[in-house]
Amino acid sequence: MLNFTVGPVMSDPEILEVSAQSAPYFRTPEFSQIMKENEERMLSLVHAPAGSRCVFLTSSGTGAMESVVMNVLKPGERTVVINGGSFGDRFAKLCRLHGHETAEVFPERFGAQIREEQLRPLAGQGYGALLVNMCETSSGILYDMPMLARFCRDNGMILIVDAISAFLADPLDMEELGAAVVLTGSQKALGVHPGVSVVALAPEALARAEANPEVCLYLSLKEALKNGERGQTPFTPAVATLLQIHKRLEKIEAAGGAGAERAAIAERAAQIREGIADLPFTEVAEDPSHCVTAVRPDHGGAKEIVRILKDEYQIWVCPNGGDLADQVFRIGHIGHITKEDNEALLSALHDMDRRGLL
Repeated sequence: MLNFTVGPVMSDPEILEVSAQSAPYFRTPEFSQIMKENEERMLSLVHAPAGSRCVFLTSSGTGAMESVVMNVLKPGERTVVINGGSFGDRFAKLCRLHGHETAEVFPERFGAQIREEQLRPLAGQGYGALLVNMCETSSGILYDMPMLARFCRDNGMILIVDAISAFLADPLDMEELGAAVVLTGSQKALGVHPGVSVVALAPEALARAEANPEVCLYLSLKEALKNGERGQTPFTPAVATLLQIHKRLEKIEAAGGAGAERAAIAERAAQIREGIADLPFTEVAEDPSHCVTAVRPDHGGAKEIVRILKDEYQIWVCPNGGDLADQVFRIGHIGHITKEDNEALLSALHDMDRRGLL
């Protein structure tokens, strides 16, 4: 079964070998060294500023989102959330759940870019943080991060970036953006098993987490940071997944780093987008991320297309949920996908077109 979803994704066979054995005991100097190397490499890949730290939480990406809302935002701090789909909506719900007055900025349509003029009414209104899903995975849009970063700088706001899908797929420079927080997950472009979320914190975010009152034990950044100083986690982590991350980070470094990884993902995305140009699809995102292509079948029936690909061609693509379930489906470009895998998907879609199924 080929997997073109946006997570969990297909893994390199070498990565799978790492977890093909019992998880080792982790309270050891050897595991601590692995975790310290994981932290150092992750900070390098996001180009974090000097004095930054990185923690690994045993949770989905949503766990990291909630941890950041609880630990980095000040109590009662007013927030702005870019809400272009289901994941932006999740950030807004988390902020409100934890007592933050939240202004949501919506694109003009699903998959559209956020414009600077949409933010102007919020300037100088006492908001302390802007939270954005760098790639809104439900539509595939890649937001204009330099513009959002400028707005935050001009208005004294911190920038919190969910790069769960965009990490390694699109340009990401934490220092250049002035981002206080960048987070991602193991099951996306890292291409390992799910279960670990990664949170990189700039010095400003570290100071906030230290000063804020503790409101949660399991997702406490204070506890994660304190234990991370010795290369450990406060509770039993997803050991095998962390070992997979270590191996994957080694391979990324050996292959040329983040730039080489982004180039490979961009090439896969271009192959698919060029290959479906003659099919009755309309791309959803105005400025698409390299990690995923969201398409709207011109004749509807997205759910049936997903089903036929799965049942008749043994290929998974990513469905959408809610009101868009039968209008949009998505093709992921992250994970261990080869040119030949892409060709198999394109062949299946063209065969469906010949059969009148699109």
